Amino acid sequence: MIISHRHKYIFFAIPKTGTHAVRQALRAGMGEEDLEQVGLFVSKRFPFPEFADVRHGHLSARQIRPVLGDATYEAYVKFAFVRNPFDRFVSYCAFMSRGKDVMQTQPLNFMKWVVREQKPVDHILYQPQHLLLTDAQGRLDIDIVGRNETMQASYDAICARIGIPSAPLERVNASAHRPWRDYYDRELRELVAAEYARDLELFDYGFDDP
Repeated sequence: MIISHRHKYIFFAIPKTGTHAVRQALRAGMGEEDLEQVGLFVSKRFPFPEFADVRHGHLSARQIRPVLGDATYEAYVKFAFVRNPFDRFVSYCAFMSRGKDVMQTQPLNFMKWVVREQKPVDHILYQPQHLLLTDAQGRLDIDIVGRNETMQASYDAICARIGIPSAPLERVNASAHRPWRDYYDRELRELVAAEYARDLELFDYGFDDP
């Protein structure tokens, strides 16, 4: 997450949506008064005691609103990027199995095991995206939702809204895998759809999206 007091924005970093590319681009315009919480590649922490034990940079709207206060939270432009849950789940499995050949030799069995048996619901990379962006009533609590599928165009529009120059986004920390639809059969599709039903509904994604 980045909180820019200079430009009055809050960037919510949802895992496996291209967050490191966006962080890298935003850092060029950050000032000394701006804050970042991140735990990969570099380690930076917010100066808030509430997050002293949080070792990653994926904080939620429900966590950050009370720390900043309603007035500041409402005054800042709040944005994030989301990704098709079917695609994101493949990326999660590829990332978590890096160094092994399971996604090459038996990807379907491994992915079904993850969502059906391992079910790592407490792992920040696995959790549904909406949990980072909604309030206690499940309502979206940010201003702009960009899309990983049209990342550069979304980023350009966000920069225009904030009033900062845009820049080409680089590919950072990408997981290596085949096109995501290649990994699914009907059973896995139903399992993942059930696990991320609210993401599919709230962000208007589907398996057959172009």
